[in-house]
Amino acid sequence: MKKIAVVGVSESIGREILAFLADGGYKPTDVAALENKAPLGTQVSFGEDDDIDVGSLENFDFAEAEIAIFAVSEEITRRYAAKAAKSCKVIDCSGAFFADAEVPMVVAGVNDEQMTTAVKNIVGVPSAAVTQILLPLKAVDEACAIKRLVVSTYTSTSVYGKEGMDELFNQTRKIFMNDSLVDSQQVFGKQIAFNVIPQVEEFIGEETKLEWQINAETKKVLGRDVKVHANCAFIPAFIGNAVYVNAECDKEVDVEEVRKLMKQTEGVIVFDKNVKGGYVTLNDVQGEIEVYVSRLRQDVSVGNGFSFWSAADNLRFGVAGNAYKIMQNWLGKN
Repeated sequence: MKKIAVVGVSESIGREILAFLADGGYKPTDVAALENKAPLGTQVSFGEDDDIDVGSLENFDFAEAEIAIFAVSEEITRRYAAKAAKSCKVIDCSGAFFADAEVPMVVAGVNDEQMTTAVKNIVGVPSAAVTQILLPLKAVDEACAIKRLVVSTYTSTSVYGKEGMDELFNQTRKIFMNDSLVDSQQVFGKQIAFNVIPQVEEFIGEETKLEWQINAETKKVLGRDVKVHANCAFIPAFIGNAVYVNAECDKEVDVEEVRKLMKQTEGVIVFDKNVKGGYVTLNDVQGEIEVYVSRLRQDVSVGNGFSFWSAADNLRFGVAGNAYKIMQNWLGKN
């Protein structure tokens, strides 16, 4: 039996993909855990009871795999994914092939049919924020034709992996201990503890990389030129992503109909009560595999507009969960 290869098991997304595989009934012998550089004898947890050996990416024969999920940097993905795609299906979580028109970008449940156009045997996974924005809008878009999105994201430090989360923890500890923060701002360049930073990843002109990704990836997933304006900020949270979305449609839209359509969408949970605490926050969604929607309102500042708040575990729902669903769909197991 061919294996599921997971490349990048030392980082958060790779570990979450392994967790999905274990929860989905896969056995340790069904999985090849790979790293670009892994000392001999390295192991990684698989489910609650098992550990599996971590193999060398360079030495792995992808003919042994049915599908390979790359949860590593763009650089490493570009170096190995095309080679792997000659032998098996490839899912790219890095965005390395975004500019390739022959590599579709898929949000499971939104544009699954695009997997049939993967002539290079590679499918891309968009950023967690785009998955979180587009899945709740799937049925609304089909009914009302969304033409413009204005989004503001509140992003946790997990975007930068363990280093980002460690920097938040260490700064917080030092502040409580009244220690100096000198040399404690290596990842973000600004203090992240008890602060908000209006920059997520590097600048590309006037936009940051995530702002550019939300714009470009939304267009690629939907397959048309939707107008998108994104504002992205880091907040002092370890895991999760929250988004405020303002949507404008071509057709008349009613917020109660939007609520009904979102409730019918698989993977979306609407929890929206106009009382104190009647909404979902990042602390509520850690470990969850769905996206939660709250604060649904008519946007009276534009014609045919509405807005909503969504919160999700960016690692488990946004990237790893999407990659796992794509894998299942591509292998015909859903």
